[in-house]
Amino acid sequence: HVQLVESGGGSVQAGGSLRLSCAPSGYYYVSPCMGWFRQAPGKEREGVAAFDTDGTIIYADAVKGRFTISKDDANNTLYLQMDSLKFEDTAMYYCALTPMEGSTCVRPYKFWGQGTQVTVS
Repeated sequence: HVQLVESGGGSVQAGGSLRLSCAPSGYYYVSPCMGWFRQAPGKEREGVAAFDTDGTIIYADAVKGRFTISKDDANNTLYLQMDSLKFEDTAMYYCALTPMEGSTCVRPYKFWGQGTQVTVS
């Protein structure tokens, strides 16, 4: 069973920065398809940033130029550097992992962390 553990969330003032981390616990499924999602109260979950099968990075328009996704393959850790945070970035942030099928990432994402809260005031 794949478990993903997020950390790094917290409360920050608008304009500030946070860095989220996501590391596997227990069995680790190797896949290039990893990403960050978020869900604000009363809203649907949305994609924030993700790696595609060929290493291409996809960002949501709302975070382009402010957030940076990266990963450390040696430690199997996924990161999300969030700069210039805005009130509307307030949400529960989740990391997710999904297998490859052919040359595409399986949708919807198969494995999810429990989430880490980010609050911007």
